[in-house]
Amino acid sequence: MIFRRGGAALTLLALMLDPPARANVHPSGPLDISVLIATHYRVAPNQPYLMAGGWTGRLDLYLPRRPKASPMPVALLFHGGGWVSGSKDEIALDVVPYLAMGMAVANVDYRLAATAPAPAAVQDARCALRWVARHASEYGLDSNKIVTVGSSAGGHLALMAAFVPASAGFDDLCPGNEPMHVAAVINFFGVSDVDELLQPANARDFAVAWIGHAPNRDELARRVSPLTYVSKSDPAVFSVHGDADPIVPFEQSKRLHAALTAAGVPNRLYPIAHGGHGEFTGDDVLLVNRAVHDFLVKRGVIRAGRSPLLQ
Repeated sequence: MIFRRGGAALTLLALMLDPPARANVHPSGPLDISVLIATHYRVAPNQPYLMAGGWTGRLDLYLPRRPKASPMPVALLFHGGGWVSGSKDEIALDVVPYLAMGMAVANVDYRLAATAPAPAAVQDARCALRWVARHASEYGLDSNKIVTVGSSAGGHLALMAAFVPASAGFDDLCPGNEPMHVAAVINFFGVSDVDELLQPANARDFAVAWIGHAPNRDELARRVSPLTYVSKSDPAVFSVHGDADPIVPFEQSKRLHAALTAAGVPNRLYPIAHGGHGEFTGDDVLLVNRAVHDFLVKRGVIRAGRSPLLQ
């Protein structure tokens, strides 16, 4: 949405943000929230967070038009596509629920297999996280309330960005040395065991394409698997997975849930009965987003009650 100085659209924006007293408007429904999101937020597109081998990693920032009194929590989104396809532009609308929760959003592009095979995407995810931490004060973000979010391969990267320690060696390309803290992970049917997807019984072409055929591929697959890094220091995790997923086995999320529970990490597995690979009913999607909201409230990332946009 573009507002030109002195134009009718700018006048309309002023009325929406500061309506006449006689209007007595009390926004409450989905339409009202969508209008407020469109008028209260701005996009800072294609912010460069990393340069590697002639490739520039970029992310889009969704920020309030007016500075907030206190730093905002921020969702860091990673798209899916099996590490071989997809882009941040394809999931631009996925930012909306997090904006409605009163969060800023960083929507990330990363290197796909055709540009650079594993572990490049993991390196990019870590560098995007560091960029957000480094620029938090500049953009009014709360570096202690970063939530990583992703679906499928993006869920894998959300987990890896949050779980891996600096000693794992994925941070070497990242500018800066700021501490990075993730408050929670929202994992939509993400891969937690890459090595399993290379084995004959569960082989997936996209996983093979990303890992490649190097002699040490099984070792590399374990290095880029979230299950390898489960520990008591991991952030809280909310996982959503269809129990009939034909692409990423539901058992992977069950194993992740069991490992996190054994390590004492707060987590929840939200199974979708008869759900495929992200193929959920409208009712399921609404219930999942409400559960995500409640999970983030419980973790202290966002506040309970009505959307901050309506307060």
